[in-house]
Amino acid sequence: MDIDEAITLTQDRLAGEGGTMGDLLGNFRNRVSAVLIGEPEWERVLECAGKLPITMAALPFGFELPLHEPEPVADFGASLASGTPPAAFFQDRARTDKTDQTARAIVRLFKEMDADGSPLREIVGRKLMLEYDIGSAGDGMSSLPGLFLRPGERPILGARGQGDDVFAVVDALVSCVGWEMNKAERENVQRAYLAQPEDTRMDSFGVFPSRSRSIRLAVMGFKSQQEICSYLKNTGWPGETSAVDAVISRFKERADIVRTGANIDVQEEGLGPTLGLTLIVKQRYTKDSRYWLDGLTDWDPFLEALGYEELVVPKKLAALAAWVSKPTTLFAKSGRFVLLRGIHHIKLVISEDELRGAKAYVFMVLSGAVPL
Repeated sequence: MDIDEAITLTQDRLAGEGGTMGDLLGNFRNRVSAVLIGEPEWERVLECAGKLPITMAALPFGFELPLHEPEPVADFGASLASGTPPAAFFQDRARTDKTDQTARAIVRLFKEMDADGSPLREIVGRKLMLEYDIGSAGDGMSSLPGLFLRPGERPILGARGQGDDVFAVVDALVSCVGWEMNKAERENVQRAYLAQPEDTRMDSFGVFPSRSRSIRLAVMGFKSQQEICSYLKNTGWPGETSAVDAVISRFKERADIVRTGANIDVQEEGLGPTLGLTLIVKQRYTKDSRYWLDGLTDWDPFLEALGYEELVVPKKLAALAAWVSKPTTLFAKSGRFVLLRGIHHIKLVISEDELRGAKAYVFMVLSGAVPL
């Protein structure tokens, strides 16, 4: 059974287990530490997840956990693909509720993916990721999630002349939320791509329609501090690269950093001042069949290194260390499922020339394609 068949089978079985992702997550409270997500915060997650179909649990879903904030808040993320039951759910929503802007954006994007000879489909495949601001939205909840695409089918590499691929993805994201990209934004996106050194890749593209306007680019695979700092200078990032160099140096003294990545926000006036820094301890490749599997101790050295940073809340770090677990068998109405949990990545946030935050991105995914 290939991965697509396994996902389809899982979606079919999940459909018999409940109606929404909120129904599913309601069973997982004892698997999520209250140190990471408190009780009132969990209720807000369930409220958000209650608007999504349960079949989305066949693809990875999870949380963004701010390790630097004492409050146990979290944002929620989930994935879906065109041509699947979750896609049909949003198509129906867009048809029956003209005010559902999220559904309309998803339908626009999937329509472009599914068109004959779609360049977008050739680059990113069929998958879309959604990120809902819950904890980071304060007292309210953002009406529209962030939307992300990853070029997993045809990777966008530095120094390969793939500018057309970059704009195929960016134009699709921008247009699906009703924006029109102006000349300055296009020039800044192009500059961000052309500055990429060889052997780096554009890992993901995102837009946040409920935040101030920008295009989020994640560039991964920098081999050295000098390489990433040169890239930031060449793209016109307004921060001090010496701060980036200092942070990387500290972590390299404590852990084996394989590569480095940068999350940048492209705006009309240039790059935004906040930088997301991803220190990669495990290379992940989208098409790898074991992409979502961590060894139980893979993250230990980095978590230990993170513990030396004063801004990190120790009890949150300890709870995060317990997140990674062996595949767990769950028993439901339709039979057995296997639950996978792990850490996808940890992002360090540099702002005002200092390390201001640390965010862990953790995932869960269910598979119903297990022998009976």
